Amino acid sequence: MSDSSPSSGAVLTVPAGLAGAERKPAAESYDKDELMVQQQFDELLERCAPICKSEEDYDRIRQAFYFANEAHKGVKRHSGEPYITHPLAVARIVVVEIGLGVKSVMAALLHDVVEDTDYTVEDIEHRFGAKVASMVDGLTKLEGAFSQDISKQAENFKKMLLTLSDDIRVCLIKIADRLHNMRTLGAMPKHKQMKIASETIYLFAPLAHRLGLYTIKTEFEDLSLKYRFPDEYNQIKQKLADTEPQRLQFIEKFNPPIIEKLKENNIEFEISGRVKSVYSIWKKMKRKQVSFEEIYDLFAIRIVFKPSPLIPEKSQCWHVYSLITDIYKPKPDRIRDWVNIPKANGYEALHCTVMGPEGIWVEVQIRSVRMDEIAERGFAAHWKYKMEGKGGGEVGGDNELDQWLAQLREALNSPSEDAVEFMDNFKLNLQVSEIVVFTPNGESKTMPKGATVLDFAYEIHSKIGNRAIGAKVNYKITPLYAEIHTGDQIEILTSQNAHPQVEWLDHITTAKARTHIKQFLKRDGENNILRGQELFEAEMKKRGVPLQARVFRKVLPAYHSSSKDEFYSKLGAGIIRLDGLDKILKQNAASKIMKYWTLQFANPFRFLSSSSGTDGHSAEADEYEYVMAECCNPIPGDEVVGFKMDDGKVEVHKKNCHNAVKLSAQHGDRIVPAKWSSEKVMSYLAVIEVRGIDRVGILYDLAKIISGELNINIRELHIHSHDGIFEGTISLYVRSSEDLKVIMDKVRSAKGVEKVNRTEASMVD
Repeated sequence: MSDSSPSSGAVLTVPAGLAGAERKPAAESYDKDELMVQQQFDELLERCAPICKSEEDYDRIRQAFYFANEAHKGVKRHSGEPYITHPLAVARIVVVEIGLGVKSVMAALLHDVVEDTDYTVEDIEHRFGAKVASMVDGLTKLEGAFSQDISKQAENFKKMLLTLSDDIRVCLIKIADRLHNMRTLGAMPKHKQMKIASETIYLFAPLAHRLGLYTIKTEFEDLSLKYRFPDEYNQIKQKLADTEPQRLQFIEKFNPPIIEKLKENNIEFEISGRVKSVYSIWKKMKRKQVSFEEIYDLFAIRIVFKPSPLIPEKSQCWHVYSLITDIYKPKPDRIRDWVNIPKANGYEALHCTVMGPEGIWVEVQIRSVRMDEIAERGFAAHWKYKMEGKGGGEVGGDNELDQWLAQLREALNSPSEDAVEFMDNFKLNLQVSEIVVFTPNGESKTMPKGATVLDFAYEIHSKIGNRAIGAKVNYKITPLYAEIHTGDQIEILTSQNAHPQVEWLDHITTAKARTHIKQFLKRDGENNILRGQELFEAEMKKRGVPLQARVFRKVLPAYHSSSKDEFYSKLGAGIIRLDGLDKILKQNAASKIMKYWTLQFANPFRFLSSSSGTDGHSAEADEYEYVMAECCNPIPGDEVVGFKMDDGKVEVHKKNCHNAVKLSAQHGDRIVPAKWSSEKVMSYLAVIEVRGIDRVGILYDLAKIISGELNINIRELHIHSHDGIFEGTISLYVRSSEDLKVIMDKVRSAKGVEKVNRTEASMVD
């Protein structure tokens, strides 16, 4: 930029009323912090050149900076830097990485002023206008105390999302705020890292993906993994660095024929190789139970072309595809056509997988310049092109992203008394693996992968869903709970006598269906809950058993209920009976009860309190009883984390357990850092899956290896055979993850056994 640029080193004038915020006339008069802040602000102004249409725009950004700088004066971040560096960084992300405008930059600079200082939203409105004040208000956390059964995190998140009805930019600025917090998370204490990283992977990464911010979503995932599982993150990152020369060598063989072909056809393009993210590699390793070396699709080739204005972009994508497949043969079942039917987050591209040199399959992604900008910048770029009326046909219309926003606004306007439930329903709205199905008249509907007939019924209309009894899928009668697939044509069958049932909640995947079913059941079920509670309390009174948390930990899973209200409702409606209650109450808890120990106790587990120092060695630590979570069955050697429950006990989960991530995102203040201490002879339940070639005596051999040779107690063994293949699960008691590894290696060596895995908690998508 020239010296006359608004972002040059000229002296700036401070708006009236901000005494003490004047700039120093020369760099020598700055201390080190002031100089750093000024340099960062000058860089921000340079980056704002594309969005500032006049000197007035620059002045408004300057005024917001001066105001925020004065408001945060003297405050430091955990890293030791002046606090104002955080709003500056957020504003830079907003303009450079997301592509928002002047008001968004101002709101980013001011986003913590109301929360952290004595200034109010009214002060912001008086100085900067109603729109900027409204955005800052949406970004400001809730004040006041919350009772223990309310998640403050969920309430804050809900408040932010409620502003979505008016201004999507609030969400985008919040994403920028979270991105900078994640980039600087190393300065925070370990338990804070766990809380923030879990919130990020549970909600912010899916939200960024749904809004089309693929690059930011990927960084969220990688940084979350870095702080939740640092060793695994560093190992994968190192292996990617070690194998980079081989990848580059392969690309040098793969790309030249494509480059030559595209040039022959006078196509302007850029071609690049994109390596899979650390998180996506880690997730695939866990899901498929394979090593890094067994993952072959570590990278993809991306072609971004400049389209001819005379030919539709879709046609040009397919032209590029045909040129590539003239060179390399495609894999027919690996074509992903997101140019004719874009993803719900606005993503458009054509993906194919071709056989490259040396017999290696390679994914090739084909995009126009417009598609690429939308893929990288998401919602902001989508709206830019929509307003300009450019692009591939659907951009000017009501596309999938607009439909999703309309659905989200509908959900946000629905009454919800429980912020945690609201958060969970919103999480369902963020699903991005999609299928496309059709109504009887040929209208297409995008649904999440795994959706059922019942989900589709509610997608059409809540009245259709509430009266649904089945469907005709591709002209065949199909039950409500059947999963639907891409290309299905679905006609919903209804009856005036039908109405939602509690068990419907177990057979849906969409937030829309869940919301409408729960609303109906709530109206219909309040009496059932009261009746069920009276019945259960009477039965427990007969037995002289007090209604404690340990009772519900046995009863709820036994009756397939996720909460007391669900259990009471089912009981009151006559869906369940209390047959077998005595047997259930007599069962031992699946977890052992242990203590929150200090150094002098030689017990197998030690919890670390936040006041204990880095190694948790504190003689002053409070004592807690704890239970092992049944959802993931942690054993010594697993990385674990604890959560304080309402009854004062601590529930221990494996760190990669889906429920652990969910609890961290919703109740981060209940996290109790935990680690294994000195070992004691004690057994823990673990489950392994086995698969292989069926033969006579395989069951005997497995039992002999586990119980005979290794002297391990088997709790349950389920094996079934089909088409010459056997598969099943073995539940057994072990002392540690190392012991389990020995057992798995031994079982794996048995004749005919092809695969042995430990069953893991479900991964976070």
